[in-house]
Amino acid sequence: MVARLRIAWFLVIIVPVTLVLIPIQMVALRFDLALARHLPVMFHRFLCRLLRLKVIVRGEPARDGPLFLLSNHSSWLDIVALSSVMPVSFIAKSEVGTWPIFGTFARLQRSIFVDRSKKMATRDAHQAVGHRLKRGEALVLFAEGTTSDGHRVLGFRSSLVGAAGELVAADGARIQPVAIAYTRRSGLPIARGERPAIAWYGDMDLLPHFGGILAGGPIEVTISFCEALDPAIARERKQATSAAEAIVRNRAAALLRGRVAA
Repeated sequence: MVARLRIAWFLVIIVPVTLVLIPIQMVALRFDLALARHLPVMFHRFLCRLLRLKVIVRGEPARDGPLFLLSNHSSWLDIVALSSVMPVSFIAKSEVGTWPIFGTFARLQRSIFVDRSKKMATRDAHQAVGHRLKRGEALVLFAEGTTSDGHRVLGFRSSLVGAAGELVAADGARIQPVAIAYTRRSGLPIARGERPAIAWYGDMDLLPHFGGILAGGPIEVTISFCEALDPAIARERKQATSAAEAIVRNRAAALLRGRVAA
């Protein structure tokens, strides 16, 4: 009952706001206005308040060129949290673009969709990533390729990292690892057994999970921007992927243990 009431309350507030902002974002995208980058940030900050999601940022994103962020991924909340911090677009599997509501939001945030069923998908994605980075944008790749259970960081995939690596020398692109960890709920440290209630993975249904997020206590999530990779490493796809994976795994583990990194 509590979950249903909170979902109803959430929808009463978010639906009219969304219906107002969607056409504004569409116009901003149509005319390539700066508002198209900043409106999603404002929207997701508002969404964080409704979800009672407190975002704590450690470190800072690199500011001296196009930015390719390699992050771990355990929940749809990761997207909300990251999008509230800075203007970003995501690299997502093509299926996301067909999802109700989420697909619309992804397109409005100018996500790059990768169709893994097509042989030329990686090449097309490389071109799209390269084009967007040359425009000076910040792109996020959840490098595990799927969501985890929140206990650990899965292996990073390297297929799309090369697109950013090619621009490191020529265009000053930076590859920066990012660790995301859900650390507290209702003011208390989140125990290992409680993490699946926040993580969204496997064959979990979205609506019950969403209801659980709303019905539970406020959540604290830490986003830790690690030091950008050395250009010599970033230019090499496999080295960059391996280095980013190790950095994110170590930082996420430290955050989950309560060792707050600067």
